[in-house]
Amino acid sequence: MIQLENLTRRYGDYVAVSNLTCRIQPGEIVGLLGRNGAGKTTTMKMLTGALEPDAGQVLIHGRDMADHRQSLQRRIGYLPENCPVYPEMTVVEYLDYRATLLDVPPAQRMPAIRKAVRKAELESKLLSPISTLSRGYRQRVGVAQAIIHDPDIVILDEPTNGLDPQQIRHMRDLIRELARHATVIVSTHILQEVEAVCQHVLILRHGELVVDSPLADLAHDQQLLVGSDASAAQMQSLLQSLPGVQGIHPQSPDHHYLLTLNEPAEQVAPQVASTLVGQGHALFQLQPRSRDLEALFREVNDTQLEEQANA
Repeated sequence: MIQLENLTRRYGDYVAVSNLTCRIQPGEIVGLLGRNGAGKTTTMKMLTGALEPDAGQVLIHGRDMADHRQSLQRRIGYLPENCPVYPEMTVVEYLDYRATLLDVPPAQRMPAIRKAVRKAELESKLLSPISTLSRGYRQRVGVAQAIIHDPDIVILDEPTNGLDPQQIRHMRDLIRELARHATVIVSTHILQEVEAVCQHVLILRHGELVVDSPLADLAHDQQLLVGSDASAAQMQSLLQSLPGVQGIHPQSPDHHYLLTLNEPAEQVAPQVASTLVGQGHALFQLQPRSRDLEALFREVNDTQLEEQANA
């Protein structure tokens, strides 16, 4: 298990990550989301031991990264967003070099290279200089070097960056395959990629962790769309005190309201209907609405904009 305990990192007066605490279970595929500057890259660097936190700790299987850096780093495969490669090397030369750095024993080096090349589908480019590769193939080389030592934690920063649709499908399959034997953390700006492959989502906002949830639970984080002839004031008066109703938000067109809930919609909807009809109001729409990842991401960041505007 990976444990991040109150991780904090500053650059001068700027707080890049603030008191980040979370747990990542073995074998999970975790999506790390956030806008540019949210703290994703800083978090990944601290997780890999490449950057020391100003406060807090990274624990991997109960061992502190600060005390066991070298041994824990051997268990981690990391693909940075702009993977550093040596363009004058061929693919096989570079992978052999990376395997040497990662202490893969000489007798196991070529089998490890062949395995990584097969998984990344690089067979046709094995003897090509990296300088001649497209962006998509360079990204595959980056993935191959991240998994060449068979790590049990794989961290991928924007793994589908520069890939065409067919390559993206292959990358999704590869991530699922890796998760059979490893914990995989994927940082990406593409929400569809998280929805396609991840089981758990972490969303950072201004260096703080604001969402930490299994992806399946987000689908059950329902809202209720209500259409009624009741005014906004009447809706507030009648429904605000109902168990399960967290907030009432007028929508367009008029007389439509979005109810945010803290209980399942199927439990709240009958109470809403009976309350409105019992008070003589017409009810012409009552529709549960699941909040998808895109809506949640937008809501989280819109909240930040509201807070800044009101500051």
